[in-house]
Amino acid sequence: MERVRTNEAHLHVGKRVRLCGWLHNLRRMGRINFLVLRDGSGTFQVLLDQPDQVEKLKGLQAETVLEIIGTVAEEPRAPGGLELHDCELTVLSPVTEPTPFEINKKVLKPGLDVFLDYAPIGLRHLQKRALFHAAAIALNAYREFLTKAGFVEIQTPKIVGTATEGGANVFAIDYFGQPAYLAQSPQLYKQIMVGVFERVFEVGPVFRAEPHSTARHTNEYVSLDVEMGFIQDHRDVMHILSETIRHIVARLREAEDLADQAGLDLPDVPPEIPSIKFRMAQQVITERYGVPSGVEMDLAPAEEELICRYAQEEWGSEFIFVTHYPTAKRPFYTMPDPVDPEHSHSFDLLFRGCEITTGGQRIHLYSQLVESMARRGLSVRGFEGYLQAFKYGMPPHGGFGMGLERLMMQFARLSNLREATLFPRDMTRLSP
Repeated sequence: MERVRTNEAHLHVGKRVRLCGWLHNLRRMGRINFLVLRDGSGTFQVLLDQPDQVEKLKGLQAETVLEIIGTVAEEPRAPGGLELHDCELTVLSPVTEPTPFEINKKVLKPGLDVFLDYAPIGLRHLQKRALFHAAAIALNAYREFLTKAGFVEIQTPKIVGTATEGGANVFAIDYFGQPAYLAQSPQLYKQIMVGVFERVFEVGPVFRAEPHSTARHTNEYVSLDVEMGFIQDHRDVMHILSETIRHIVARLREAEDLADQAGLDLPDVPPEIPSIKFRMAQQVITERYGVPSGVEMDLAPAEEELICRYAQEEWGSEFIFVTHYPTAKRPFYTMPDPVDPEHSHSFDLLFRGCEITTGGQRIHLYSQLVESMARRGLSVRGFEGYLQAFKYGMPPHGGFGMGLERLMMQFARLSNLREATLFPRDMTRLSP
């Protein structure tokens, strides 16, 4: 008999089916017992009213893997109005030890470190599972929108010979006796590929050897990267980013039950996300909220929260772009503002008090790019392949990078990025 998934059982009312999954819960009530079976698609209630079937579960714990053959019957009192009757039960993989913590309850009780230590089990919790399923929907929506908009998906190397950003926060590795690094981003390669496809995007891991131990940083994350050619300036990139997020939110809204189970609080994306220049943002922070700002060339997390508060108060928006960051703070390939070269055609997108995306216009002229590298003390050596693309003609272009985990953290209003990361890698955690 072919296996039926629990979310397909409603198509087989009155028929015998074979369900397979994990023992999620068992309520022993004497002669009548109710078992909840969980598989990768959902849960289904099973009625066990034969002593020999219940006897097979004696001494077994939650997460025992089962095969159950039975008849799908209507039962208004059962979850979803359906139940499995007249069952034949087979134990496929017995579990005799209790789980480290209960995962069949609505709310998980262990602290974050304990949960992460036992993530292979904890991730089976229905809410946790729903969160990462929602992340998969967000990824699919990202791909769907960009593909329809004429972008081509690419996959770039994660072992590189040069630090992408020209900084020191890279993981060095021994590559057959040569120095190499884990890629900080696909930035240089996606720019090169603008010369091939004009519009490209990527989904892939990036690695940052930054000694951060904060709730919003990990050292490996999934980056959603976009690069596009023949733009006027950074505002074209901001428009594509806005439409991409709008599409992601729309697809998650369509998966209403899953979004609810994942605990998502999906935002309204305004028709036009408000924008403020960096210097004006610092002025607002100081004058409106009485917090000294203007010394640093970036916004601190507390300042990002204040600017998001400002966006909510002024425009009723949970999103706001901060543009024109100091050119000296941005990577060498960032386009300076022609009118104000000390500031750049760059942006961050802030959402609910947290930066979720960084992007901007890039320098596309070979001579200007080489000059920018020289001002930063960067040698063209090691960048020869990258510079080839510019020597032989690159259009005005720009792009952005967005962390999937940080986006989902903000959608779910989680307090720590690790809660939205399958198996976090930070300064102290390399397993599981």
